[in-house]
Amino acid sequence: MKKIGFIGCGNMAGAIIGGIISSGLLKKEEIMGAEIFEAARKNVAQKFEIEVTDDNKKLATESEIIVLSVKPQFYVEVIEEIRPIISKDTIVLTIAPGFSLDKLAGLFAKGQKIIRAMPNTPALIGEGMTAVCPNKNITADELEWIKKLLASCGRVEVVKEYMMDAVVSASGSAPAYVYIMIEAMADAAVMDGMPRAKAYQFAAQAVVGAAKMVLETGKHPAELKDAVCSPAGTTIEAVRVLEEKGFRSAIIEAMRACADKSHRMA
Repeated sequence: MKKIGFIGCGNMAGAIIGGIISSGLLKKEEIMGAEIFEAARKNVAQKFEIEVTDDNKKLATESEIIVLSVKPQFYVEVIEEIRPIISKDTIVLTIAPGFSLDKLAGLFAKGQKIIRAMPNTPALIGEGMTAVCPNKNITADELEWIKKLLASCGRVEVVKEYMMDAVVSASGSAPAYVYIMIEAMADAAVMDGMPRAKAYQFAAQAVVGAAKMVLETGKHPAELKDAVCSPAGTTIEAVRVLEEKGFRSAIIEAMRACADKSHRMA
């Protein structure tokens, strides 16, 4: 019996598998992957040395925890395939927006143990941020075990389900906003004479450092911002232009649009 099985072995599944193996929480022999594409199966088998199959039913029969890591448009099809053969004690972990606990419970229709999770792509390098939200059938011990598994590739927080749309906008989709900002920062540095490669390095490290300052000092972002803004200095001049151009409002409106889209997918 496998401890955990992944239906769909794309980047996010790979990040979680890699984190679990690196952490030592499970042995390779306790992990299985199911993937319909042969090239992806071979890649996962070679990279992680785990058992892989093209048979979702085989994986569902042999796994205590099933991670649905296929694209959302395939969820209904996969659930219909495995629903008749999984135990009520099997934990199903989903990582797709648009599928509420109630919707998932209706698709399984048998009092299934279900946990919604929303990770983000920095999990690929062990710096993910994942929100989890269990249904009433999950015990406290089971939730703690799932949190440990997901914490192997970053930070994990339990949230109420009504927050999941905000999670999508605040962390799930947020790397894309940051990449745009880094690209723009680098473009400006190139305009001022810095070579492109160095511009990306300086901009990206500034973002890494600033984010760590927020997480590790516990100080309010505004306090940290004020500490950089010397009187009549260069930073406050840049902040003035950002405010004039609607930087803060653009981020807020983009995130609200993202959360709204996530809500409409449910």
